Amino acid sequence: MLDWTTLLAAVGEAQTGDRTSGRDGLLACWARTTAVEHAYRCVLAHYLADLQDSLDEEVAWDRTALEEFAHLQGDALTAVGIPDVADLAPSLHLNLGDGYLRQGRLSDASEQLQQGQADVAVLADDGYGRMIRDGLTRLEARVAQAAERPMTSGVDPSL
Repeated sequence: MLDWTTLLAAVGEAQTGDRTSGRDGLLACWARTTAVEHAYRCVLAHYLADLQDSLDEEVAWDRTALEEFAHLQGDALTAVGIPDVADLAPSLHLNLGDGYLRQGRLSDASEQLQQGQADVAVLADDGYGRMIRDGLTRLEARVAQAAERPMTSGVDPSL
């Protein structure tokens, strides 16, 4: 059975240690969770996404984090310093939107951006809140830039 102390130790190692051992530690924690331990699974997936070697795996973990998040309420994440689960939503949408954009999935990226922007009002005006707001602003600019690029079909447009 997993506990917050073990999970947070694995997160700490993942953030400061070797990428591979960090991922292995988080995956070991994941293996100890059950399908109904949504808070653990949300946090683990959120951190696992950043440790993947492929963009597809990163996006899959970001999507998993958001799916697990949908089951959370109230103070379920206080153990990780998040007093209200709503405070995590903008970050989850930002991460998934960024991944979708890097995959070339502009519509999906735009949807996640809109959801993140809709949820951003819950964030405090502190370092974390500013970081997420700035990230959403940068994502918005990148989505707009991608939307302005002409589609390439392999046909010379001068013909």
